[in-house]
Amino acid sequence: MFGKPSSYGYNPLEQSGVGLRTHGLFGGMDHQSHQNKGHSFDYIPKIIDNDFTDSSQGWLSWMCNLIVIFLAYICTFISFPISGWFVLKTVPNYQRIVVFRLGRVCPPKGPGVVLLLPLIDQWQRVDLRTRAFNIPPCQVTTRDGGIMLMGADIQFRIWNPVMSVASVQDLNASTRLTAQNAMTHSLSKKTVREVQVERVKLGEYLVVDINEMTRPWGLEVDRVELTLGAVLKGPDEASAGGFIMPPSVPGLESLAGPIQQLAMHFMSQSGTAQSQTEDSVTFTDEVSSAAQAVSPAGSVDELLGVVRLLLSEVLVSRVGACFHFRITSSDGQCKSYYVDLSQGCGEAGLGSPVREADVTLSMSDSDLLAMFEGSLRPYAAYTSGRLRVEGDLNTAMKLEELIKLLRA
Repeated sequence: MFGKPSSYGYNPLEQSGVGLRTHGLFGGMDHQSHQNKGHSFDYIPKIIDNDFTDSSQGWLSWMCNLIVIFLAYICTFISFPISGWFVLKTVPNYQRIVVFRLGRVCPPKGPGVVLLLPLIDQWQRVDLRTRAFNIPPCQVTTRDGGIMLMGADIQFRIWNPVMSVASVQDLNASTRLTAQNAMTHSLSKKTVREVQVERVKLGEYLVVDINEMTRPWGLEVDRVELTLGAVLKGPDEASAGGFIMPPSVPGLESLAGPIQQLAMHFMSQSGTAQSQTEDSVTFTDEVSSAAQAVSPAGSVDELLGVVRLLLSEVLVSRVGACFHFRITSSDGQCKSYYVDLSQGCGEAGLGSPVREADVTLSMSDSDLLAMFEGSLRPYAAYTSGRLRVEGDLNTAMKLEELIKLLRA
């Protein structure tokens, strides 16, 4: 039961001939330098082939090892079953135990019950299940001069537990750094257009490249999925060639992709909203006619009167939330207003709402008027600190329906 497992070999990554080997994005690199040179297991030349014989050990050292191991077995069996609590380990199918006996690596043990000798065995569990990590978005300069925020989701597994322990100290950190460097170096050879259109293919190339570098660590990358955060800078005009620039809010080009998406939708009138689409929603004639009869407001009180004319059941059904405004005037006075679009035909007035507000917006009176008139983008005011939002941002975004109706 405690003898050497009948089969403890681990199939290495498939490696075709030199002429038929599939190159990744590092096609011009010399990968021969990765073949067991300069690693901590050089004294066992065939460790990658599951050959754990150590020819560097002299006969005197070999005899001393045998004597010490024999004494360890004797002490273990004499103190059994008390020693059984310490020397017997249960290894599940998805794990292996790497043992260093008197400092020399042994074949991996498991699954099942394995015997570890006290005092002379140092061991470490290795999980063979697939793991995943993500590379946070980082700036990548493409071949055509564009700057992009690119990240990646990577799945990998350990195919040789001995090499994963003997050849690298921190496997997770080393793999993450290697994958990030490979991604940055590879994408710098592509154009913005190629990265946007061929992300799946580039991910497959990165799998080959990363595996070439991590193979001596006993690790295999199964999948790489590139994620496009944002295009911070478009390509040079001479090489733009029809690249796809995602829409963004002016002044927010340096923000990450999720922030840009929020900027595109958060209470702002995007360019696409100006053109009517087939599935766009329009209000009833009563509401539209009221909006056309509204003249621009010169004060917050006048704006409140304009808003009262626009209230309707259609608008309430579209918004379904209550907003509380804390407005600071130029002389330092603070007033409260509310727009309740949660029930009935809606209600707007001076003071605090009867029911608890879903969102509280704090800003100056001039910024409020500019926002409803369209000269100030709400998200630009929010990011600059001129607009403070207390509550759910998704609910605050619904106020865009009222702003659209007022601008109509």
